[in-house]
Amino acid sequence: MTQTLVRPSAETRAQRLLSGALRSREIAVFAVLVALIVVATLSSPSFLFGSDGWRNLLVTPSILLLLAVGQTMVIITRNVDLSVGSTLGLTAYLVGRLFVDQPGIPIVVVFVLGALFGAFLGLINGALVAFGRVPALVVTLGTMYVYRGVFLEWAGSDRINAGDMPRDFLRLGTEQVLFVPVLTLIALVVLGVAGYYLRSMRSGRELYAIGSDPAAARLYGLPVTRRVLTAFVICGALAGLAGVFYAARYGTVSSGAGRNMELEAVAAAVIGGVAIFGGSGTVWGAAIGAFLLVTIDRVLPLLGISSFWQRAVVGALIIAAVALDRILQKRRERRLRQARDEARSGS
Repeated sequence: MTQTLVRPSAETRAQRLLSGALRSREIAVFAVLVALIVVATLSSPSFLFGSDGWRNLLVTPSILLLLAVGQTMVIITRNVDLSVGSTLGLTAYLVGRLFVDQPGIPIVVVFVLGALFGAFLGLINGALVAFGRVPALVVTLGTMYVYRGVFLEWAGSDRINAGDMPRDFLRLGTEQVLFVPVLTLIALVVLGVAGYYLRSMRSGRELYAIGSDPAAARLYGLPVTRRVLTAFVICGALAGLAGVFYAARYGTVSSGAGRNMELEAVAAAVIGGVAIFGGSGTVWGAAIGAFLLVTIDRVLPLLGISSFWQRAVVGALIIAAVALDRILQKRRERRLRQARDEARSGS
């Protein structure tokens, strides 16, 4: 058994790195993204080299990136959060009301309050899922409509306009540091922290164990309830932060803010390699998936492709990603069976 399982690889380190890179879903999705940008730039150089081309390429996906990172945390635990779009809209409107009702409120405080408000909404979702043992799909589908209903009742026909918010706050949606938009920099910092947490922290690794086999995780003694609750709170906090981004980026907030973005967040995570059945995937892939989805929305009209085909392309990417996950899972299971059979025959 030992000879089979710990036999040193015949490949060099460089060969193993190259082999791993070629099998990486993140690199494959990134290659598609780069190809898309190249095609769009060749078709219309202003796409990348226009006055706002580079900035729009980076800053527009930042909102979806935050949602996708939070969604990844939840999906890894074999759950899903369909309320993030409503949370984003509700938080964006809250941000506008804060500036209207509390003139002079520090921008940093608004960021913190937005994230805390989103975390509170995520806590409601997590408590119902973790303690109530109700399927996340049902819980978050319900809270999606509840949060949206509260938003509609609160906002009504009211609309937050750019004139209601301070210039320094709105400037965050356009300012850059070394050619990188400020909102993108903040989103990348959040992405780095989330990536480090999932890869290096024990509690982050436990999320994968819970998603791989919840029953085994409980038998092993992992704090499943607390970890699932934490994942939903983080997801809600990032959706709240995305709401602050939304207000700063677009300058106006109506009752339609954030509508259908929950589906885009799930799509970005799945296309980026996060297994919809939990237990695998990275926030890096989800972030690249978010960039890919937003870029597709911008590139296809530029190439003269109708809005119908834009949705169809996204749907095809999701189906392809899920199918690829199933194929890879089958291959892993076959290899494990082969290793087990070889170990038994050699013992």
